[in-house]
Amino acid sequence: MSYYPARVTVDLGAIRENVATLVRRTPAAVMAVVKADAYGHGLVPVARNAVAAGASWLGTAQITEALALRRAGLECRILTWLYAPGAPLDDCVGADIDLSVPALWALDEVRAAARAVGRPARVHLKVDTGMGRNGIGVDEFPQLLNAALAAEHAGEIRVVGVWSHLACADHPEHPANTAQLDAFKNAVRLAEEAGASLEVRHIANSAATLLSPEFHFDLVRPGLATYGLSPAPNAGSATDFELRPALTLSADLVLVKDVPAGQGVSYDLTYTTYSDTTLGVVPLGYGDGIPRHASNNARVRADDREVPLAGRVCMDQFVIDLGPGATARAGDEVVLFGPGAPTAQDWAEAAGTISYEIVTRLGARLPRVYVNDVPNVSE
Repeated sequence: MSYYPARVTVDLGAIRENVATLVRRTPAAVMAVVKADAYGHGLVPVARNAVAAGASWLGTAQITEALALRRAGLECRILTWLYAPGAPLDDCVGADIDLSVPALWALDEVRAAARAVGRPARVHLKVDTGMGRNGIGVDEFPQLLNAALAAEHAGEIRVVGVWSHLACADHPEHPANTAQLDAFKNAVRLAEEAGASLEVRHIANSAATLLSPEFHFDLVRPGLATYGLSPAPNAGSATDFELRPALTLSADLVLVKDVPAGQGVSYDLTYTTYSDTTLGVVPLGYGDGIPRHASNNARVRADDREVPLAGRVCMDQFVIDLGPGATARAGDEVVLFGPGAPTAQDWAEAAGTISYEIVTRLGARLPRVYVNDVPNVSE
């Protein structure tokens, strides 16, 4: 039985529009980043529609998602980048999936995988230009580069890319951006002077794709913007960037009841009604990915208006204050975020987080409903 009193509706037409917008904004190739189940939107449906709209690359953090894309018939270039020693890299090499190489140990494992499969692996050397996260440091990069080119000469790999990640792209004025750009250009120069025939040089995420053309190089990697959300709310809204949110989260009221003034609501009674009012119970909670930190702060659309959350978000439900004179009934739809309702960014601000977390944390038990798919493509 598949019944659930709430749902995630994904407008794949919005995905295509957003990708088309991103394609228009850059002369570089576009990689749609579909990691984390396409930011909670659904890996394969989103990937298919992104490619249909002009994305020539797909990106995933995890190997399992990259392999799932190949099994689903996606034939475009795919890059995956997050793995530990002992990962099944031979599966990736056999499926013609590009691999990031952020360290000498990773190069050794990619070489072994290529020998096992009997074909050269396509690799992108990952350099840490200042974020202090994944990638080899700039001082150690020449050692990795020389080892990679030796492996290429031996027929084990092909060095097809050099890449990095920006720490402050959502703040274009931050001095770290210039420092990272200089470090990246130097790494690219070293690779080319050493004889690497690079297909792609890439460092731009969503924010840099939208705000900083000097970071575009050969390939840009929009993630959040693919889904119609602003990666830099301080610089512009989704509408400002001509993006359309693709995801709507909604649920059916399971209870509506009148209560008197002074009624405490939910755990710890952190909310008290100020007057006689009507409360509604929404069957979603932190077990579905609704942030508990949004308690008493977020708003939803119900009974044709925006109304507040009342009290603590619970594991499976939360309460809303519909106000006096409400006409809502059990079974009526409540929209947490989506068209005509609060946005994922609104929820992020209510919870003290970012919109990335709001959409990616939505639980697997929530059914996904897809609308406006590309013609003759079904999941």
